Amino acid sequence: MQDKKRLDIALFEKGYADSREKAKALIMSGIVYINNQKCDKPGTSVRDDDRIEVRGNTLKYVSRGGLKLEKAINVFAPDLKGKICADIGASTGGFTDCMLQNGAEKVYAIDVGYGQLAWKLRTDSRVVNLERTNFRYVTREQIAQPLDFASVDVSFISLYHILPVLKTLLKEKGKAVCLIKPQFEAGKENVGKKGVVRDKSVHISVIQKVLGYVKDNEFRVLGLDYSPVKGPEGNIEYLCYIENSNDPDNETEIIPTVEKSYKELNGSD
Repeated sequence: MQDKKRLDIALFEKGYADSREKAKALIMSGIVYINNQKCDKPGTSVRDDDRIEVRGNTLKYVSRGGLKLEKAINVFAPDLKGKICADIGASTGGFTDCMLQNGAEKVYAIDVGYGQLAWKLRTDSRVVNLERTNFRYVTREQIAQPLDFASVDVSFISLYHILPVLKTLLKEKGKAVCLIKPQFEAGKENVGKKGVVRDKSVHISVIQKVLGYVKDNEFRVLGLDYSPVKGPEGNIEYLCYIENSNDPDNETEIIPTVEKSYKELNGSD
């Protein structure tokens, strides 16, 4: 009987990725095949004689999170060249990597976890690694420079708790891209099996609620779109582009954005 191992470990050991986290990102992006069958679950067991292939373009960031910010940059066009930035909920550092590749001068990578940030970012002089750090309690002593730009990709916490702190750290007219995650904003009664929110109307109400938080904290809403990458359990998430300003909001089309996300990511209306 042949020994089995996890697909992400096998991919790393075969040299397709330079870390297990990057291997997971490749698998979850849907370009890994086992014996000609697509597999997007990193924990899938494989045997030594299984044929593993990586098809198409490999990720240009240390994790698929970079693809979320890449879309935000393409859609909203923030200028990151020479800017002081923060990646809130950095994890492996996909957003940090994307910021640096778009010209950021410095990135504060902030996460409650430990040892997750990719080695190439951990050793990059432009990155300040603030691990074991809960953003809710971050102070000016930890981030001395006013931020030009920030990204927020956090789990198991509402943006309600994040935005007041972000307000104190962003420059006037500073910009941020925040991931709106229905599974962490909707009430428990609206969250289904495995933490997935399937009801389109809940997505709409969650976005409306979060945009309310944004305005309550005296941010301006500049834009809204859906993330090109689903959450780990398949949740559709949304990109909210905001500015530290009291100027009038740009027009935001919530319902069309949700409708389009379902069509593009779920193949349904």
